[in-house]
Amino acid sequence: MNERRIVRVAATSARVVAGAAVATAAVVGTVLGIAAPWPQYTATPVRVEATPAPGDTVLACDGPLLALGRSADAAGSLSAAASQQVVSGPADSDATTTALTGVTGDSSGDAEALRAAPRDGVPAPLAAAGSSTAAATDLIGFSASACRPPLSESWLIGGASNTGANDLVVLANPGTVPATVQLSVYGAQGVSTPPSGQNIVVPAGGRRVVPLAGLLLGEQSPVVRVVSAGAPVHASLQATLTRLLLPGGADQVAPLAQADANLVIPGVQAFAADAGQAGTVLRLLSPGADTTATVTLTPLDASVSAPAPSDVPLTSGLPTSLDLSGLAAGAYTVQVSAGAPIVGAAWSTTGFGEGADFAWYVPAPEIAAPSEIAVAAGVGASVVVAGGDSDTTVVLTPSDGGTPVTANVAAGASVAIPVGAGVYRLEAGAPVRAAVSYAGAGALASYPLWPADAAASALTILP
Repeated sequence: MNERRIVRVAATSARVVAGAAVATAAVVGTVLGIAAPWPQYTATPVRVEATPAPGDTVLACDGPLLALGRSADAAGSLSAAASQQVVSGPADSDATTTALTGVTGDSSGDAEALRAAPRDGVPAPLAAAGSSTAAATDLIGFSASACRPPLSESWLIGGASNTGANDLVVLANPGTVPATVQLSVYGAQGVSTPPSGQNIVVPAGGRRVVPLAGLLLGEQSPVVRVVSAGAPVHASLQATLTRLLLPGGADQVAPLAQADANLVIPGVQAFAADAGQAGTVLRLLSPGADTTATVTLTPLDASVSAPAPSDVPLTSGLPTSLDLSGLAAGAYTVQVSAGAPIVGAAWSTTGFGEGADFAWYVPAPEIAAPSEIAVAAGVGASVVVAGGDSDTTVVLTPSDGGTPVTANVAAGASVAIPVGAGVYRLEAGAPVRAAVSYAGAGALASYPLWPADAAASALTILP
């Protein structure tokens, strides 16, 4: 019995000793492994260069000028007040034209949409613009606007919803699937999201119109932010004005694609102001932060003295207006720089009596590559080019094979190039900004020129 016990004790002791030895060896091995240099391995991520296939070039036009409430038994109905004459090209773009419907219930209110397939692996060059002239007892004025590619987000700076204004937000969807649009309005009380501006469905190939007064009533200086999902949309603002029962002009206001810390507005026309009336006004908004904007005006006529720059404090979310009525009559380029991204536009009128017209001037983006531009028919048309940081030469070549027009633009200066209706190729030796401007008796209009879509560049994909 004692012998078996001795054997068990010996076996147990042996296991304990062996276990301790194994544990000691494991600890020593771990310590030595930590202290020893580890093998190095560097993995290079897989990188695939891929160039997206170019898509169709798609443009949506603003369509005819619209009149709201002409029918006594249907105060909310829309009707076409003046048709739009569209200029498009070049001819070899082989663009197809379709109708954007759904505004007036018949084809009189339809707008045009143009689509061109890519060529040789790049988007097809295509430009279009239209103009309208209204001469009725309730609506009068000249308007001109460019046909634009649709955007997922844009800003409309212009118009009003107080007495005498009858402004409309126009949404067009030239795509193949419906779009759902949200409208936010910035006014004297800050930003609001009115129910009438939420979840607006714009069908494919269709248009929707929302009265600005239905979004925010009684607002003198509104700014509208447009955001769409499902499909991008082309947004514009039709502004009309009535003074003491007399129509005071009409305009179709172009969208601004995005807020920027540097805005350039070429070709703003200033007229001799009537006493007590603001004939030229600059509207600014900083949507995201308090900042200060510096406003610099450069006359196109070198013999006119430039006014001193002005500093304008901007409170986040609140539109601010700057009266520019003290300017000498003539054309100016307005530059606004700020410490935060801002949006803005300038307004000017030919007068305040019967037969007057007005225009909204929207900032122009930088054009750094040759681009097709369209000039709609109208009196006193010119392409106003604002130079950048260096001297350059601008060439406008008619797409129909006419004689090119060349102009020298000094750094920081602007020139107006008289042109006729048609499509041109704009080329410059350095980046410029440009707009088409119209100024005639009782006719005022302007729209910024956008650069052509560049060929799709290669993307780096990391699987």
